[in-house]
Amino acid sequence: MFDNLSDKFSEAFKNISGKGKISESNIEETLKLVKTALLEADVNFKVVKNFINNVKEEALGEKVIKGVNPEEQFVKIVHDELAKTMGDKNTELNYVEGGITPILVVGLNGQGKTTFSGKLSLFLSKKEKKNVLLVPADTFRPAAKDQLITLAKSMNMDWFDSDLSKHPKDIAADAMAYAKEHGKEIVIIDTAGRLHVDEELMGQIKEVRQGLEGLNPEVLMVADAMTGQEAVNVAKSFHEAVGLTGVVLSKMDSDARGGAALSIKHVTGVPIKFISTGEKMKDLELFHPDRLAGRILDMGDVLTLVEKAEAAIDKDDAEGMMKRLEKGKFSVNDFMKQMDMMKNLGSMASIMKMIPGMGGMLKQVGDLTPAENEMKRMRVIINSMTKKERDNYKIMKDSHIKRIAKGSGNTEAQVRDFIAKFKQMEQMMGGLSKMMKGGAMPGMPGMPGMGGMPNMPGLGGKPKKKRKKGGKWGGGFF
Repeated sequence: MFDNLSDKFSEAFKNISGKGKISESNIEETLKLVKTALLEADVNFKVVKNFINNVKEEALGEKVIKGVNPEEQFVKIVHDELAKTMGDKNTELNYVEGGITPILVVGLNGQGKTTFSGKLSLFLSKKEKKNVLLVPADTFRPAAKDQLITLAKSMNMDWFDSDLSKHPKDIAADAMAYAKEHGKEIVIIDTAGRLHVDEELMGQIKEVRQGLEGLNPEVLMVADAMTGQEAVNVAKSFHEAVGLTGVVLSKMDSDARGGAALSIKHVTGVPIKFISTGEKMKDLELFHPDRLAGRILDMGDVLTLVEKAEAAIDKDDAEGMMKRLEKGKFSVNDFMKQMDMMKNLGSMASIMKMIPGMGGMLKQVGDLTPAENEMKRMRVIINSMTKKERDNYKIMKDSHIKRIAKGSGNTEAQVRDFIAKFKQMEQMMGGLSKMMKGGAMPGMPGMPGMGGMPNMPGLGGKPKKKRKKGGKWGGGFF
């Protein structure tokens, strides 16, 4: 997410690193690099000009705290201005109290409208505890109805069997009547898209909205985050013609340039309400400008990580594991549950980017795909073990290892290697158990003065070179 923009900002900030104070002379070059970075990210030039002027004024103003690291001050100023440019704070959906809230999903073809409709239904159902109805209203692309119904079935969501021979405004009216009869709180209407903005498309959406007048509908436009300024222009056209209440940025898991996210609110006045961060139905987040600014500047996004953890981690499983740890017990089953928890949080790279300072470290480590592939291989090995073996790996003999290797498609050496690494993990977790009871910090290889963690697949094993400080990359299962 905005990797290129993050890199450019990091390079720019080096110009004031080690300076005694912020002055016009030492931030001039930094501001030039920041300006170039924003323009290359396809941010609207008026937004860039306003951004640079505001940062410069704030940096040279009396509000700068004396005695604090100038680079940290400057980064904080840039962070706050980025958040302000994107909207300052999250703007929530406006629900109709005691009634039904209609949500029109609009946009051009190929932006991800139907997928977003499915994601939003799951989000509102699971997180907001709303009774949701999905409504296919794309009369130009019948396959969109099949796609939406397939998504609804996969998530066990309710859908309306629209008659696509009718006008979309009549489909919407029928759906609202059905929703009222069946006690629905939210009606998500997936409308038709086009390859470009045209009068027919706008006229159709206007009629649908007019039919919902008095019901205070939400009108959300889905825009591809990779299209930069084009997404801003489309949003402006939709807003002028229909009146948007919010924008959704899709494909934020790609290397989006950032132009759309940083320009839409400033240019159109319409807030970004959601961002789509992956292909799975659960990969939808509320848009928080301050948090995204933190990710761009490698300051992390701990709040979103905590929210993801709360949603992904089973509380009973976590408490059970803690109780076992307190008793000094850690089995292969426990390790499997840890891997499942990590998988539910997202990819290793996405998790690391949410931890302050880890974005830069991630660039040093490089591609994490081998590490994730190694974890998949471990999962196959564990699934080939019996329940007794997962509860107590020490009962395994040569015959057990041979059977597991054959069942998992691995060599016996690879199975033994997994067991050896698990032993190291077990020892480390045993040390953690002692620490929890008031003992000393367990030895953890790879950290200065604290031993070394077992080799982490894909992050080394046999590292190419040692770091000058802090040991070496290498480290256990996580």
